[in-house]
Amino acid sequence: MDSAELVERLREADVPEAFYDIAGVHDVPVQPDAYYFLRREADAWIVGLRQRFQDSVLRRFGTEAEACEYLYDKLTRIPPAPAEAAQPLDKLLADADEIQRQAWEDFYGRRGPSDDD
Repeated sequence: MDSAELVERLREADVPEAFYDIAGVHDVPVQPDAYYFLRREADAWIVGLRQRFQDSVLRRFGTEAEACEYLYDKLTRIPPAPAEAAQPLDKLLADADEIQRQAWEDFYGRRGPSDDD
């Protein structure tokens, strides 16, 4: 895979365009606080992360194909689900009043809110 194909594949995978900058092929449309980049430097291909106007190199590769595969994997990887799933959203929403009551009780203690709080 080369840089142009990488951009095509990232678009097909619905990776937001603001997440990556591929030198000479795809510029970041806006300057977010952080995004990945791929560029050629001397005898290596660099994959890095730009955060708050500072670049940090994540990896160096001897070939464009290796760098493209690495960046594609990094941008399309879905983090694993937590081992213990949280309560489903519909259950949390159904219990919203009880959750809020419990939060106020925890905050104020069992006595409830008063004028001096």
